[in-house]
Amino acid sequence: MTAWDLDKFKGVFVAMYSAYDEAGEVSPERVKKLARYYVNSGVKGLYVGGSSGEGILQTADERKAVLKAVMEEVGQELTIIVHVAANSTKESKELAIHAEALGAHAISAVPAIYYRLSEKAVERHWQEMIDSSSLPFIIYNIPQTTGFNLTQSLFKKMAAQDKVIGVKMSGESVFELQQFKANSGKEFLVFNGPDEQFLGGRIMGADGGIGGTYGVMPELFCQLDTFFKQGQIEKAQDLQNKINTIITKLLSYPSLYGATKAILSLRGIETGSPRLPLLPVEENDWESLRELNQEIESLIKIYA
Repeated sequence: MTAWDLDKFKGVFVAMYSAYDEAGEVSPERVKKLARYYVNSGVKGLYVGGSSGEGILQTADERKAVLKAVMEEVGQELTIIVHVAANSTKESKELAIHAEALGAHAISAVPAIYYRLSEKAVERHWQEMIDSSSLPFIIYNIPQTTGFNLTQSLFKKMAAQDKVIGVKMSGESVFELQQFKANSGKEFLVFNGPDEQFLGGRIMGADGGIGGTYGVMPELFCQLDTFFKQGQIEKAQDLQNKINTIITKLLSYPSLYGATKAILSLRGIETGSPRLPLLPVEENDWESLRELNQEIESLIKIYA
């Protein structure tokens, strides 16, 4: 038995995008509008400050301002998981303490990036965050960007702690995802990371998913999750295939984040351009993005 209510973490979590003003500064008003946009979409919660939220590109004060706006707007309506990892352990702990003070529901973290760290270093980095607050902790494994792939031995050691309640598995192997589920040794959450294999992850034991492309089509991922829970696998597979067509088109632009933020803009949700070095949308891409937005909205009407 775990001391935490894990049910509130099971389901679809949008990896929330950044929200800047025209000058490229964090806009609490736009953060709130974006968070509010997701409330009625059917998602379980938001993952704040991760890759899609550009947390690594923001200062600690900016990340605190984003979370403050999210908690003020939807903290009582959605489950909020906060990505607190920074390159320095000191800053990561500061963000973890702040997340608890604002009433967030859990914290999460990747290993520090740039330096190629040993398992012992990664363990110490995470442990300092875990010990700095009373919030439950969710490991974030994304080896393709951090250069560190969580081993089963370190995973078992971390998962043995009561406060470590889950792992976001963004590696590409559903076998590894299944192994994390099998080797946790307790009731434990596994989140599917790669959006294009949400169904595969669920079939192999994931309790839900956290994803960036969810942000422009949350209703489709919620329906996909419903099909899975109802045992309608053929319908789920068909919908995942349609979602993957959308994802393939999103990935064809110079910046996935630029493309998704542009689509939100077409719906009246202004979040600004992504922060460099992430590229903004090019002028000649807007027409095809309008067509893609219409394609997404047509699918939402059909399924949701």
